[in-house]
Amino acid sequence: MHVRLLDIAHARSGDKGDTANVGLIALRPEWYDVLATYVTRERVAQHFAGQINGDVVRFELPNLGALNFLLHGALDGGGTLSLKTDAQGKVYSTALLRMIIDVPDDVAHALALPAHPAAA
Repeated sequence: MHVRLLDIAHARSGDKGDTANVGLIALRPEWYDVLATYVTRERVAQHFAGQINGDVVRFELPNLGALNFLLHGALDGGGTLSLKTDAQGKVYSTALLRMIIDVPDDVAHALALPAHPAAA
């Protein structure tokens, strides 16, 4: 089943220099394992391909039901140097929530995950 992160999580983002920081938090505690399993460092790097030019680092925060991603090279030098529209990285959380993950049907149904509207 195709699942949009927007339907199972919320996110916050910010910056430090040239690195955007994105926290992804499960809307329900039982959905955290889905995030931890299917929102990998590699998948996030693929999602932001062409927008960041550095590494993606992932931290797991199971006690908060959250993942945290550092997107190195995302801000073209940061707030004081960048000519990007969003040099502080505020939109990276919204952009990550647009990502669609593939979850096996049996897992998705057992956890009552909402199917992506376009995939239903």
